[in-house]
Amino acid sequence: MTREPTVAEQSHPNYVKVWGVLVALLAVSVVGPMFEIKLVTLVTAFGVAILKAYLVARNFMHLHIERRYVTYLLVGMVALMLLLFAGVAPDVMKHEGHQWKNEAAQKVVRDAAPAAKVH
Repeated sequence: MTREPTVAEQSHPNYVKVWGVLVALLAVSVVGPMFEIKLVTLVTAFGVAILKAYLVARNFMHLHIERRYVTYLLVGMVALMLLLFAGVAPDVMKHEGHQWKNEAAQKVVRDAAPAAKVH
């Protein structure tokens, strides 16, 4: 007994069209910062990057077929990322600890302090 293919399995994206959209978004992300407007730069940098990542994941990685596994992977990845950040952040964000000192970071702070006191 054969099963009917789902809608996701039947429809194939036009890969050339998706590639063209990705190239156009690349052009937008390159031209955006040339206006030297901070908001435009941020929107073109992050907004276009998110849109391009979605298009690649949706059309080339076929993630819409494997929804449940993708959810598990994303939740697991975010949990591991937060665990890594929680593990290293206390050390990275400090300049000294119980048995160590980051003398290079302390020197940068000392050297920058007189420049910050400009009236």
